[in-house]
Amino acid sequence: MSNIYEERVTMIAAGDLQEFVPFGRDHCKHHPNALNLQLRQLQPASEIWSSDGAAGLVGSLQEVTIHEKHKESWQLRKGISDIGEEVEYDEELYVAGNMVIWSRGSKSQASAVYKAFTVDSPVLQALWCDFTIPQDKSDKIEDSKQIVEKCICMLQSSCINIHSIEGKDFTASLPFQVANVWSTKYGLLFERSSSSHEVPLSPNREPLPTMFSMLHPLNEITPMVCKSGAGLFGSSRVQYVADYSMRIVFINAEPSILMTYDATQSLHTVWALRRVKPEEQNAVLRFSEQGGTPQHVATSTSFTVHLRNLSKGDSPMASPFQNYSSIHSQSRSASSPSIHSRSPSISNMAALSRSHSPALGVHSFSGVQRFNFSSYAQSPKRHSACHSPSSATESFLAPETELIVPELCIDHLWTEPFTTMREKNSQASKVFITTDLCGQKFLCYLVESQLQLRCVKFQQSNDMSQLIFGTVTNIPAKDAAPIESIDTMLVLEGNGNLVLFTGIVRVGKVFIPGLLAPSLTMSNQMPRPSTPLDSVNSPSKPLNKHLGLLDEGMLSPVPELRDSSKLLDSYIDDCTFQQLTTFVHSVRDNVQNRVTLELSNGSMVRITIPEVATSELVKRCLQGIKYILPKEIDVQMLVRWYNAYNAPGGPSYYSEWSLFVTCLMNMMGYNTERVAWTRNLDFEGSLSPVIAPKKARPSETGSDEDAEYLLNSDYHKNVESHPLAKALCLDPLEVKFPKDNASHKHCLDSTTLLFPHIPAIFYVLHLIYEELKLNCLMGEGIRSLAVLLVQLARDLNLEAYLDYYYRDYPILVKTSRQTCIIDPVCGMQHPTFFSVEPPSIFQWLSSCLKGESVAPYPYLPGICERSKLVVLSVALYILGDERAVLNEASNYLSKITSGPRKQPTELEEPRGSFRHSTSASSLAEKLVLWMTSVGFTLRDLESLPFGVALPIRDAIYHCRQQPASDWPEAVCLLIGRQDLSKQACEGNLPKSKVSDTQMISSDMPSTSETEEDDDGMNDMNQEVMSLIWSEDLRLQEVRRLLQSAHPVRVNVIQMPEVSDHEYIEEKENRLLQLCQRTMALPLGRGMFTLFSYHPVPTEPLPIPKLNLTGRAPPRNTTVDLNSGNIDVPPNMACWANFHNGVAAGLKIAPASQIDSAWIVYNKPKNAELANEYAGFLMALGLNGHLTKLATLNMHDYLTKGHEMTSIGLMLGVSAAKLGTMNMSVTRLLSIHIPALLPPTSTELDVPHNVQVAAVIGIGLVYQGTAHRHTAEVLLSEIGRPPGPEMEYCTDRESYSLAAGLALGMVCLGHGSNLIGMSDLNVPEQLYQYMVGGHRRFQTGMHREKHKSPSYQIKEGDTINVDVTCPGATLALAMIYLKTNNRSIADWLRAPDTMYLLDFVKPEFLLLRTLARCLILWNDILPSSKWIDSNVPQIVRENSVSLHATEMPSSEDLNLETLAQAHVYIMAGACLALGFRFAGSENLAAFNCLFAFAKDFMKCLSSATASIAGHYNLETCLSVVLLSLSMVMAGSGNLKVLQLCRFMHKKTGGEMNYGFHMAHHMALGLLFLGGGRYSLSTSNSSIAALLCALYPHFPVHSTDNRYHLQALRHLYVLAAEPRLLVPVDVDTETPCYALLEVTYKATQWYEETTEEPMAPTLLPELHLLKQIRVKGPRYWELLIDLSKGTHHLKSILSKDGVLYVKLRAGQLSYKEDPMGWRSLLAQTVTHRNADARAFKPEAISAFTSDPALLSFADYFCKPAANMGQKQEMFGLFSSILYECVTQENPEMLPAYIAIDQAVRRLEKREMTETFDLWQIKLVLEFFNSRSHQERMRKTSHPGFFMNSEFLPVMKCSIDNTLDQWLQAGGDVCLHSYLSGQPTDESQLSMLACFLIYHSVPTPGQLLAGGLEGRRSFSELLLKFKPLKMPVRALLRLAPLLLGNPQSMVS
Repeated sequence: MSNIYEERVTMIAAGDLQEFVPFGRDHCKHHPNALNLQLRQLQPASEIWSSDGAAGLVGSLQEVTIHEKHKESWQLRKGISDIGEEVEYDEELYVAGNMVIWSRGSKSQASAVYKAFTVDSPVLQALWCDFTIPQDKSDKIEDSKQIVEKCICMLQSSCINIHSIEGKDFTASLPFQVANVWSTKYGLLFERSSSSHEVPLSPNREPLPTMFSMLHPLNEITPMVCKSGAGLFGSSRVQYVADYSMRIVFINAEPSILMTYDATQSLHTVWALRRVKPEEQNAVLRFSEQGGTPQHVATSTSFTVHLRNLSKGDSPMASPFQNYSSIHSQSRSASSPSIHSRSPSISNMAALSRSHSPALGVHSFSGVQRFNFSSYAQSPKRHSACHSPSSATESFLAPETELIVPELCIDHLWTEPFTTMREKNSQASKVFITTDLCGQKFLCYLVESQLQLRCVKFQQSNDMSQLIFGTVTNIPAKDAAPIESIDTMLVLEGNGNLVLFTGIVRVGKVFIPGLLAPSLTMSNQMPRPSTPLDSVNSPSKPLNKHLGLLDEGMLSPVPELRDSSKLLDSYIDDCTFQQLTTFVHSVRDNVQNRVTLELSNGSMVRITIPEVATSELVKRCLQGIKYILPKEIDVQMLVRWYNAYNAPGGPSYYSEWSLFVTCLMNMMGYNTERVAWTRNLDFEGSLSPVIAPKKARPSETGSDEDAEYLLNSDYHKNVESHPLAKALCLDPLEVKFPKDNASHKHCLDSTTLLFPHIPAIFYVLHLIYEELKLNCLMGEGIRSLAVLLVQLARDLNLEAYLDYYYRDYPILVKTSRQTCIIDPVCGMQHPTFFSVEPPSIFQWLSSCLKGESVAPYPYLPGICERSKLVVLSVALYILGDERAVLNEASNYLSKITSGPRKQPTELEEPRGSFRHSTSASSLAEKLVLWMTSVGFTLRDLESLPFGVALPIRDAIYHCRQQPASDWPEAVCLLIGRQDLSKQACEGNLPKSKVSDTQMISSDMPSTSETEEDDDGMNDMNQEVMSLIWSEDLRLQEVRRLLQSAHPVRVNVIQMPEVSDHEYIEEKENRLLQLCQRTMALPLGRGMFTLFSYHPVPTEPLPIPKLNLTGRAPPRNTTVDLNSGNIDVPPNMACWANFHNGVAAGLKIAPASQIDSAWIVYNKPKNAELANEYAGFLMALGLNGHLTKLATLNMHDYLTKGHEMTSIGLMLGVSAAKLGTMNMSVTRLLSIHIPALLPPTSTELDVPHNVQVAAVIGIGLVYQGTAHRHTAEVLLSEIGRPPGPEMEYCTDRESYSLAAGLALGMVCLGHGSNLIGMSDLNVPEQLYQYMVGGHRRFQTGMHREKHKSPSYQIKEGDTINVDVTCPGATLALAMIYLKTNNRSIADWLRAPDTMYLLDFVKPEFLLLRTLARCLILWNDILPSSKWIDSNVPQIVRENSVSLHATEMPSSEDLNLETLAQAHVYIMAGACLALGFRFAGSENLAAFNCLFAFAKDFMKCLSSATASIAGHYNLETCLSVVLLSLSMVMAGSGNLKVLQLCRFMHKKTGGEMNYGFHMAHHMALGLLFLGGGRYSLSTSNSSIAALLCALYPHFPVHSTDNRYHLQALRHLYVLAAEPRLLVPVDVDTETPCYALLEVTYKATQWYEETTEEPMAPTLLPELHLLKQIRVKGPRYWELLIDLSKGTHHLKSILSKDGVLYVKLRAGQLSYKEDPMGWRSLLAQTVTHRNADARAFKPEAISAFTSDPALLSFADYFCKPAANMGQKQEMFGLFSSILYECVTQENPEMLPAYIAIDQAVRRLEKREMTETFDLWQIKLVLEFFNSRSHQERMRKTSHPGFFMNSEFLPVMKCSIDNTLDQWLQAGGDVCLHSYLSGQPTDESQLSMLACFLIYHSVPTPGQLLAGGLEGRRSFSELLLKFKPLKMPVRALLRLAPLLLGNPQSMVS
């Protein structure tokens, strides 16, 4: 095939001419220039315009503008969005001077600046580059998961600036002068500029590399290596790229190749660019290890020294590289050494190296000296025969310099062949890769000096490992650019013509309207392409001429200018355009199909090269034909089509199809002039009043031929059949056909391009026709395509196909139009895949549904994707074959290929059988999941015809009923469950609409509203809480009890005898009592508001003030403690303020966005608030935000030495790093614990409370790790003796307790298997601490300190049990937690003799009982009997019962001891019960504990209270109350709330600060997190709760003797979100929904289910098996926890939002609590079966879908005088009712389509049988075996389509067709079956009958030999292979058996 085949006089019109100016140029003028800015900074504003300044400014500006004119450059690319989707705009990168401007814009939207940069020195080059950050450590793995950073790089002379889209900003300094920088697939590539180094030098020195790469802005710049093929030396070598004569001219990312030009040899070479393999790195670096000869050593050391000096910052005048040049220096003229003004300081390379990575310290990189370049042979080139000896020289470098490891490597691929005459400077000025119309790739490079474009074809090898290059083709050209989107390239020829090529095939010249205008010597301007003339004057005739018959002389392609011969000459001859004023000078900036032309006068124009095709139908057909033909023919066909389609003044969109048909038929050899229907294609199916001239002949007179032509035309027939024609009673005109038909037969021209391929093209077009049937939106296209197919089928004599098209479009295929063209078939190839029976997708589906075996359906990969999808989904869902969609399913599809291949053999196994492998529902799930995975969406489903879509809709309907909760979003959208798709895409509650000031309810008096603002509880989510507790105002009550920001009411009545002064004192004393309570409130408030607020990062956190004043009625006078009338303890409120700060900080939800700056920003200005800030820091640690605080700030806080801040900070950090063994936190804590410091360290004076906090911190950080050293230190710290002086003498108890708790945490739950600690005897040591005994000799490094005893405390050598017992007891409890270890538990038994009881503090009995129960976890039972079982016998028998009224007396027993022991042991057991059932809301536990609480309260008021002691009883009552709220945590139980409120009111007497604290903690736990949180019973939670609820409460507000108050807040670590809130997906508001919660079976109970109404707190997740949202009101939804709880956990952590969707006709529980108002209920109660009772107005209750509502409005509301239509409205109403109640409104269109089709059939107006096919498929689906089985299996058969509707419709169809048979249809049918012509008026009904009854074609009947059968039974036998249903046979039998009287009455 010649490269440029017949030059034809055709032109291609380019569209969309626009003047082009780079957007950046204009923007630069207005951009604040760096220069002005500098001037402004230097001088004060007043001086700027002083004479001197202004002149200077103007001068400099002039300089700048001149400068910029020369230096501007820009590049364009297709827009890439940040996420990487398709976008429409172009992006421009414009560089001028110091500025880079990146803008975006397109034809439709104006350009706008995206980013603009100004840098310090002129930008040499700017480019886009994507850097990849490999996620794995191994950078070598190419396909590891990578993050791509899209960046823009700006090269300056000494550095390169890199900005990423995300806003990261890097500056890398360059160690050498860069000549050029390129963007590659891997990163940046630098070429070192070589101008100054080409100085000859001693030949044995080796050159430095010239190419370097940088794979990430933070990586080093590394030299590149190349691997040349096995050349002259026999083996391939790996060496640095160091050849100065090699320059890069082009780099491409996909495929990753680069092209270089060698100046010495004038050759271009292509290389593959890839990452280096490890062995190649080693090969390059190994050279440097061989020894060198002495003189080499000398030279190289001097070289190194020289470098070393340089790197130290002396910059010598000359560059260090001047003395070294490459080996090729002999062949070049020596250039004089150019002197640098300064070399870039090399040491700033150190800034590049990642100093954080341990491998490369900063010292390891000191500039270029690390480029240790090995010696190697000559530069990597083939064909050159220069044998330089490969000398083993090497640079002998100092040992500390490391080598830089190369990262990229280039492999030689191809070098252009030698030419005899080589030009010296033939370097390619432009290189690009282009694809031709068939997908073949070419690498094209433009050699401007020779005006040549050289194109090399390349392709990938079969194993995809390398590229194979072909031969070079030269195209004469001055410039060229690829047009990517249409696979062509635009070439500017030397004479100024623009020519379009595809690959190396010439397509045609491009005509640019308006560009040639100045030269034309015509009076009238050339019309623009968009004049209305075009559509009328479309050049159909000339086109046919120069397509089909190329020999007919020259015809003007621009008919409008027919007369201007001058124009034609100037336009067709290749005259040179040099004499014109403007001509095209170069082509640039190609994006998609747009390209800029630079004109000789300097202006630029942007043009658009037109598309190959715009209409969907033509695109499809071209695709198919392209797929099936050989490539060479493809290209020619496409070129011809392109020329025809895009001729100047070309066709409008409407006639594109007709143009395509004409063009195609011409290429097949038809003479389209003579084929009647192609002559008037333009009017196919339309009634356009414009009639195109049949021929473009000048004669204006008509002729008979014209009239006959018109009568024959389809246009005429359309007019005839048009209702208007009937109305005007126009008589049909008859066409007088010539009697002799022979004159109408034409032969095809068998020499044309496509003639041999007609059958293949026909078959492909038929498959496309079948594919388009699956898209409802392509109806018009299918009809047009059918016309073409009928013509071809007739000419190929394919009877079966003709019959098939007739059945589809009975009116198109009129049998009378016998304009057949029967030609002698010569040289036509029937392809192997051609089948005589037409493949029909509907027939295939029908066979599947009936269960018959089916042959594979033929499909074209990539073109008939819908057919493939439908076939496979039916195979999966109807035939039940799961393998269908697993692989490239060859069983059901046969791929069609252009190459010859054997027919797929029929498989043995019959494929129709339904397999019973899996349950039906899972098939539906598989189908839906598979369809989503192939990208099928609801929109695709809507455009499928309803019969085909039915099986898919059925599967969707099944899935919608019971979906899995973890399906991806796309699946949920497909099955129409918005609730699930919304859940899948996000989970956060829409922030409640309630504004902050609005209160829980409007019932509050308006006056208090303003005051209420600042009580710290206004950010709760009211919507949810009002759903949980909707009946009463308990929340307001809790708020009232917990607020501490308002003055309290001091109600003291003045007695007559009390003086005023005393009265004031009395009031203040009363206030002091009340303040004990106020100070305890913040703890409870923190629990109540836990994690309920997302702070605004720009505002500090509001901390409500702790108000310790009072108001005394009646005058509301203020009572203040600071009046000096009474003594107030010092620092009374400091801990209260701390708690207040914690409470405020705990409001912040863990999911909030907080950073270090915000935390510091909250620091208060005045020192009085420091305690609150300390609490705030602790709270941030508890919710995990403190880890964001910078180490520097932490250090700041700790050095201040403020005690509270240190406590808060240390506890916070430790809680945030729970169980991580974090080293930096450990160091931080150790400084504060003398025991963890080395013995010689300076003694720091650490406050005691800070030590306690640090010890607990160690416990938290090492929780559960059983770290030996920590455990050992903590064990000895429990019994730390008091030191001499005053050390450790006060508050020793809390330190010992803290050490015990910390030890328990470290060994949490490890029990007896403490690895490696057996020598520590932990349990024995603890036992000793608990019961006392001799102190062991102090081991470890601190024994020196304890040699001398304390001067204050005399302890002797026994252990002080009072100090060590609590810590040791709890440590044992935590170490053996839940281990059920009896032997340890027995140690903790309460003593059972009076003697032993006297030795134990009653309080410790509480702890022992608690510890024992926690160890025997599984024995705890929620009954009072179990609680009593913990009390020893002696106590039980002799103790005073709680209900006794009088005092008993006894001589030998100490009743007081017994009573105290009794109450404490019971309290301990109750507390254990609370731990065991924490957060479970267990009813038995609640009742049991509630009874005990009541008992204790009675006891307190009874006479016997004094025996046990009020204080002890209060303590026990508080413990029981706490246990109660632990069990009921978060539930807000009313009874417990009443108890708490009762305790809140008690303020006098024994009620101290600690008891108030306990009561309000109980209240807080009860409403934990506003009802969203509950407690967990995991080991770590129990440890945290033990610290928080330690049952010894402080006596006053500064009391930390027994237990550090700050630890009370550790309950946060035990809280977990467990509230599930259903949110209605339509209204986005929380609502009620019924859940079904299934518990796993355990040793105490079987598997059980509960049905709570959500929003509700779930039980602990590990106890659950599954949760489902139950019907009937909401769509069901199952969350299966057996697969893992992470899905549910993520829902709960995001505010517990679970989206639910109301079912149709249901109201929510809020509106309709009993379910009596729903619509379905109403229809049942009226007992009215008639669906007409359904009022269309009621539809709104069923659905919120606007489409359905308006359907009800317009189609279901009968008007007054309807008459006939009344029945229609009734039908529509009932259909609508059916759809919405059965919840498949998507079936509404199908119902209506079926109804319409049946009505059309009844009126005999069926023009196409498409809808009948669909009805047939629907009926077959409901009768299919698979559907029947599915209906049997599902328990609730949701009727997918109304049970009555289909039978009625089926009946109507049967009746209509039978009536037609009886009314003369049988005659028609008989003549059809016997192959005689039939009556035209009956054609459409006949087709309907044939389709509906699946009657075989006459050909099949004849083949069966059916004539002459006598009986019906014989017929049955014969028809079995034809698969015709019996009911159809009954109707055919009379005709076939020869007795025309019908068997159907």
